[in-house]
Amino acid sequence: MKRYIISILLLTLTAYAGLVNGIALIINDEPITLYDIDQKMLANNFSKQQAIDSIIDLTLYNQEIKSNMISVDLLDIDDYISMLAAQNNMNVLDFKALVSQQQDYDLFKENVKKQLIHQKLIKKIASGKLKIADEKDLKIYYENNIEQYQEADSFDIIAYVSKDKNALMEVQKNPLLNSDKIIVQNINLKQNELNPQVKYILNNTNEKAFSTIFAQNQSYNMFFVSSKNGVKLIPYEEVKNQIFQKVMKQREDQFLKEYFETVKISADIKLLR
Repeated sequence: MKRYIISILLLTLTAYAGLVNGIALIINDEPITLYDIDQKMLANNFSKQQAIDSIIDLTLYNQEIKSNMISVDLLDIDDYISMLAAQNNMNVLDFKALVSQQQDYDLFKENVKKQLIHQKLIKKIASGKLKIADEKDLKIYYENNIEQYQEADSFDIIAYVSKDKNALMEVQKNPLLNSDKIIVQNINLKQNELNPQVKYILNNTNEKAFSTIFAQNQSYNMFFVSSKNGVKLIPYEEVKNQIFQKVMKQREDQFLKEYFETVKISADIKLLR
C-alpha cells in the first residue's frame, strides 16, 4: 500500500513537472514554456497576458540581434565607459569609483553591454532610414527643454559624513534623526571650485533632496541640497552634442518601435495553451 501511494505521488509530481515545463507558445520555432511565463509574471508582477506580450517582444528582439550577428566585446564596453567619463569631465578611474558607489559595477557593465548591442542593432536596421537632426531641430529641443540645461553658481547644502553607511541611509529615511555616528555641517559650495565627482553629484541632485551616498576621504558622504543659487542657462554650444544624442535617440527609439510592430505582425507565433 505504501509503495502504491509513493507511486501515485511520483506520477502526480511528474505530471505536474510536465505541465509546468510544457510548451505554452512557439515564436519562430523557439519554444516558450509555462514556467517561463510564470517566472516573468513573478519577477515583474505581470498578468499572464502582460508576461506573454513581454516575452514575445524580448524573444523577437533577441532573434533580431542574432540574425543580424550583433555582438559587443570588452573593448567596446571600455571605450564607451571612457566616453561617459570624459562627458562628465572625469578620468576613467574616478568615474568607475563613482558608479561603484551608486550601484553594482558588474551590473552597470552588463547594462552598458545591452545598450551598445541596442545601438548596433539600430545602426544596422535603420541605416539610411533616419532623418539626421539638423541645427534647427537641436535648437527647438534646447528651447523646449530649458530646465535640463541650467546650472547653479553655488549650492547651499547640509553635508553628512560617517564611517557607517547604514547611518546615512537611516537619515535618508528620517531627516530629523540625530546620531553620534554622523558629522553634520552646513556648507556653501561654489560650482567652479568643485571636483568632478562632487560636481556631478550636486548637479544631478534636485533641490530639497538627498544625494546618493558616496565614498571620499575614507568616509561615507551624503549631501542634502537646501538650495541652488544663481541658476543660469548653459550656453547652447556647450550642450549641442548632448542634445544631438538625445534627439537622435528619440528618433531611433520611435523607428525601432515601428520596426518591431512590423516584425511582430510577420512573425510565426503559435499560442498552444
